[in-house]
Amino acid sequence: MTSPIAVVLVSGGLDSFVAAASAQAAGYRLLALSIDYNQRHRVELAAARRVAATLGVERHVVLPLDLSAFGGSALTADIDVPKDGVGEGIPVTYVPARNTIFLSLALGWAEAAGARDLFIGVNALDYSGYPDCRPEFIAGFATLAELATKAGVEGSPFRIHAPLQDMTKADIVREGARLGLDMGLSWSCYDPTSDGEHCGLCDSCRLRHKGFEEAGVPDPTVYARPPAAP
Repeated sequence: MTSPIAVVLVSGGLDSFVAAASAQAAGYRLLALSIDYNQRHRVELAAARRVAATLGVERHVVLPLDLSAFGGSALTADIDVPKDGVGEGIPVTYVPARNTIFLSLALGWAEAAGARDLFIGVNALDYSGYPDCRPEFIAGFATLAELATKAGVEGSPFRIHAPLQDMTKADIVREGARLGLDMGLSWSCYDPTSDGEHCGLCDSCRLRHKGFEEAGVPDPTVYARPPAAP
């Protein structure tokens, strides 16, 4: 029998790398989708290409979609990236409706390709508080996918997989190590230096380093400054 196809969202980050590798380990053939949304930290697209290549995906699409036209986020507009640790509330690095937009595009490709499985690397434990990383969002999108597609209304619903949903960052690092991944290929920083190093101070750097430390796995990341606690 032919292995099933899954569309995996690959941002270049650690979480999406581990989620995609988990899909592959579960026996799926991979179609990888990355979105070039004109993000400030464009180095992540290079990481996405590295991740897709090392996983040997069947096809990798880097789709241009300029969300900087909307702004509203430190990742798409001229707004300073916070460097004082993970705080209360939803931070300014939240990109409005990003995962809704990305999953919608992945859903369109999945239906066109005859795939019924989508993978996204969200988690809702060690994270910055983004609303579109919560289990309620994933469940809601699965309902939307069933209502919004020909396949869904004809009785062939889509499955939205978030295999890291209930993992801490340390759990994610351990899973990456178990899968034998070179996690140094991934990129997490929201505000990379001009030398191409992780800044060490943004939320994402702090959470990434915390994960490696708590997992007891050597952190392969090059930081401009030693990361502080989240």
